[in-house]
Amino acid sequence: MSLPAGLSFSQAPPIQVPLRFFLSAPLFGLLAALLMLGDGPSLMDSRWQPSVLALTHLMTLGFLGMAMVGAMMQLLPVAAGSPVAHPVGVARAVHVLLLPGVLLLAGGFLFGAHWPMRIAMFLLGSGFTVFVAAVGLSLKRASSDNPTVVGMRFAVGALVVTAALGLTLVSNYGWDWWLIERVRLTNLHLTWGLLGWVGLLVVGVSYQVVPMFQLTPSYPKLLTRWLTMALFALLLLLSAVYMLPEGVREPAILAVCLAAATGFMVYAVVTMRLQLQRRRKQSDVTLLFWRFGMVCLLLASALGVAGQVIPVLDKVQGDNFALAFLFVAGFAVSVVNGMLYKIVPFLIWFHLQSLLMGVARVPNMKLIMPEARMRRQMWLHFASVPALVLSAFWPPLIYPAALLFGTSMVLLEVNLLYAFRIYQQNVKLAPKGEPS
Repeated sequence: MSLPAGLSFSQAPPIQVPLRFFLSAPLFGLLAALLMLGDGPSLMDSRWQPSVLALTHLMTLGFLGMAMVGAMMQLLPVAAGSPVAHPVGVARAVHVLLLPGVLLLAGGFLFGAHWPMRIAMFLLGSGFTVFVAAVGLSLKRASSDNPTVVGMRFAVGALVVTAALGLTLVSNYGWDWWLIERVRLTNLHLTWGLLGWVGLLVVGVSYQVVPMFQLTPSYPKLLTRWLTMALFALLLLLSAVYMLPEGVREPAILAVCLAAATGFMVYAVVTMRLQLQRRRKQSDVTLLFWRFGMVCLLLASALGVAGQVIPVLDKVQGDNFALAFLFVAGFAVSVVNGMLYKIVPFLIWFHLQSLLMGVARVPNMKLIMPEARMRRQMWLHFASVPALVLSAFWPPLIYPAALLFGTSMVLLEVNLLYAFRIYQQNVKLAPKGEPS
């Protein structure tokens, strides 16, 4: 096994830096599934009810947030050549702050209690401040010629806006002060979080990892140079448009949403086209997860545009939930899930390779993360997404959908722990070992 071209692993952080986040992520997905099971069909009554707000943050801040923070801590020194200073201390602080912060925030929403919101506001604000400061300094040192670095910078900028809006809204819930623009600020918070932080980070990182791990040609230079910049500019424009008077606001929002949806659809089509040109014709789990994610991104973009263009659809409550399930579970969770199955076994192989060189044989990546294990979990996830989407229109389907999604999260956690256990067993063979 050789190291992928274009990456520098000499400055890679200790393995516990990303793994603490990766191992936490599926647990939040499982909590989200349990919440769906507990609430049942009533979950679809309104997007503003407490259980929906708790579910949303368990998925976005919990599953996606943990996985994306861990990925950035790993990829900055490797893909950008700019390590985060004191990575172990930063990772420990961010993890210790974010993990209970997400749980308290979800609990505060679910039970309507003020004190968990107040503590969550402090924990999440502190955690994201430490994270943004650490990765911001790292990104400042990194080369601007790297499109992945540019995408990460815009994604972190979107995270700052998302966190600022989110903390404002949490303070409103925690202290019951009067916020006249709560609905508009919530919509902006959601847009910056999903399209900005999640969308821009996936796009930027894919410029590096799709050609590297899926053996595709490189993305077109025109796309890598302008797409993340254009999408970030559209998010800024959308924020300004939201403040316009009511008569002018709707057509302006429509125009900006159409442009943003077009950008994401172009990205999805280009990605799938590159995958068809890959050098290795045999498909693997990561490739299938990404293909599924791109199809869901296309469907979510089309549904979002349809909701803006056709007034009747915009009034349908199920349309909102279907769009959310397509983007979050279908696109974002699928892509992250697929990347975990490449990043985790590769990191374990790489760290064992450096520790056991000349001492013992390092297990192959296929032994660290067996294909059969990954495929079982993958098919469960693939079955859960259409069930979740259809449950938006026929709510009783939420029960089998939640069971499928929850089981897939359990298997994902089991698979990651299986790989980590192999690392722990083999690291004992090293002369001095490595902290784990």
